[in-house]
Amino acid sequence: MKIIITGATGLIGKSLCKILTDRNDDVIVFTRNTDNAKKVLPFIKKFVEWDYAAPGGWEKKINGADCVIHLAGANLFKKRWNKSYKKTILESRKLSTKCLVNAIMNAEKKPSTFICASAAGYYGDRANEILVEEKNAGNDFLAKVCKAWEDEARQIEEIGIRRVSIRTGIVLSKEEGALKEMLPPFEKYVGGSLGSGKQWFPWIHIEDLVNIFIYAIDNNYIFGAVNACSPNPVRMEEFAKTLGKVLHKPSLSKVPEFVLKLVVGEGAKSILASLRVIPEKLIQNKFNFKYTNLKPALEDLLQ
Repeated sequence: MKIIITGATGLIGKSLCKILTDRNDDVIVFTRNTDNAKKVLPFIKKFVEWDYAAPGGWEKKINGADCVIHLAGANLFKKRWNKSYKKTILESRKLSTKCLVNAIMNAEKKPSTFICASAAGYYGDRANEILVEEKNAGNDFLAKVCKAWEDEARQIEEIGIRRVSIRTGIVLSKEEGALKEMLPPFEKYVGGSLGSGKQWFPWIHIEDLVNIFIYAIDNNYIFGAVNACSPNPVRMEEFAKTLGKVLHKPSLSKVPEFVLKLVVGEGAKSILASLRVIPEKLIQNKFNFKYTNLKPALEDLLQ
């Protein structure tokens, strides 16, 4: 298959590109920095300079592709959430998706599938409510971003192209992301949960997540929103205790909400949101999760 990927140098993109290349798919990376992308992805042969804010030659490269996968978007917690960075977070998702959708619509030979990243944050803080794909969006900033993101992606369905919006949970990987940020405190024997610890934590092993993307590429009966989380979410305090056991370190401390607010501002609300997300669509279609329980997932990554 001829597959175009944006955001390929990110955590998910790197792993996805490797698997697709290994199975002999023709992968084309759309990137704003081709030099950096070539260093990060030395096994990829085709790169296209891509700037969603400046439509140009990249639009023609979509012609003849079988699938477009859109992963690009500003890092949510790279900076403190102020008015300016919140605008960057929204525009990097909404406008880039809109530009890709328009380019696909204008292609002479259109792809059959458009897969766009989304996030479990779509649901907002929902306490103990079980969240399946049919549930409505939340009302906080991240939920509104995810809804706007998915609304733009949904436009592609008007011309009969299959759309999949993958609502990713907290990705567990030893390379980067949330787990890597949590490790230093545990190494210093001051690890523990964030906030009260009572909130639901929708985790997913990176291997399972990448396989969900592959599954979405290969199976035409998968469409619309897809929750990409383990079937067994845990509360934050259980996550911290399990992580401590795997590391053979205590889990005694808690990071209060006010400390997180000092670091990331309004973003603390999203970090501490309770998201009891269940991947109902994947379960119904008998997707084979490799890591359904937390302890084996952490052991695989950390031992």
